[in-house]
Amino acid sequence: YICAINGACAGGGYELALACDHLMLVDDGATAVSLPELPLLAVLPGTGGLTRLSDKRFVRHDRADYFCTIEEGIKGRRALEWDLVDELVSASKFTETVQQKAEQLADKNSQMRGDKGIQLTPLNRSFKHNDIAYDHIHVIIDRELSVATITIKGPTAAVPDDINTITEQGVDFWPLAIARELDDLILHLRFNEAEVGTWLFKSAGDAALVMAADKVLASNADFWLVRETTLFLKRVLKRLDVTARTLFAAIEPGSCFVGTLFEVVLACDQSMMLDGQFDGDARPAATIAMTEMNFGPYPMVNGLSRLQSRFLADPSHADTLREQGENALDARQAEALGLVTFIPDDIDWEDELRIALEARASFSPDALTGMEANLRFGGPETLESKIFSRLSAWQNWIFQRPNAVGEEGALVLYGSGRRANFNKQRV
Repeated sequence: YICAINGACAGGGYELALACDHLMLVDDGATAVSLPELPLLAVLPGTGGLTRLSDKRFVRHDRADYFCTIEEGIKGRRALEWDLVDELVSASKFTETVQQKAEQLADKNSQMRGDKGIQLTPLNRSFKHNDIAYDHIHVIIDRELSVATITIKGPTAAVPDDINTITEQGVDFWPLAIARELDDLILHLRFNEAEVGTWLFKSAGDAALVMAADKVLASNADFWLVRETTLFLKRVLKRLDVTARTLFAAIEPGSCFVGTLFEVVLACDQSMMLDGQFDGDARPAATIAMTEMNFGPYPMVNGLSRLQSRFLADPSHADTLREQGENALDARQAEALGLVTFIPDDIDWEDELRIALEARASFSPDALTGMEANLRFGGPETLESKIFSRLSAWQNWIFQRPNAVGEEGALVLYGSGRRANFNKQRV
């Protein structure tokens, strides 16, 4: 991304600029960049501005300190020398230079693009009070329990492995369709269903077709549309990781949690897999399976795969899992390998799942947000994880929220025999 700065670029505007790859600043004696939150508002930049200064642009500590304590910002030659921008452009040549830079980058990436793109048509979706339907995802909302049950459907036919056919399918290419729908759903639930605090993931379909789809992604990884689809899936799964909601998975007969879809299970805070079959259900017992897509293409914000993050105490376990190949694993095998949390049988299944969901609904949403985000991202700390995941400041934030210290908060009522009355909105 290029950010062309011509005029005041302060606070959130400069934070947006810091997220870009190349910053161009007009050298007109007036245009400046600044992070004036501390002197003007007595707060800090809110979207990772300080971290991007120090950890992304490697601005020297003393210079960053001065920069963040002045209101007027820094312009021209000093902004360039201090690595606050990457390039200075004269005012008279600003538009021309920005255009040239954009064309240079476009030419540089031309070999990675196809001769023609695809049209991203509007999603086919419908919203009702307690029901959301896409072509490949169906959601039912239980408002009393504050649970959204999200069922992801596998492909109904073999995913094409020929790049021309993939291009012809365009938005109907199943991996791309799933990525678009899940991305849209995550954002909808985040912003429009703030009181639905738990997302319960299920899947339905032919696991063999999902596995075949993963083989298409792996074998055509260099083709531009497959590469962009894989990167899109990576971003959507990251978006799921950093979502302030409880994530549960239920793996039942008829599920197709294989490869890419198994990443959803690995992203969840807890997972349950039925051991055996339901009484009277002729479908085979549920299984899961891993593919090459579980071993690197979808890293988390900490730079590790979800399997690596899951087994931090035993890094070699990922190699053991790889030896399983694409074998279907039943509940007991999955539990023995550490891939699921619990494996109730059909007698206990409904009760175990209900109790887990009811328990989650009884906790403070604020405390859950802090707990889940801190537990999901072990291992190395990266620029992304510092900004988007583990924040120790949450502890102090939670202690100041009404759910803890309000008149009906848990800390205030502790020992009184009264239960706290929580605001159920997730923040």
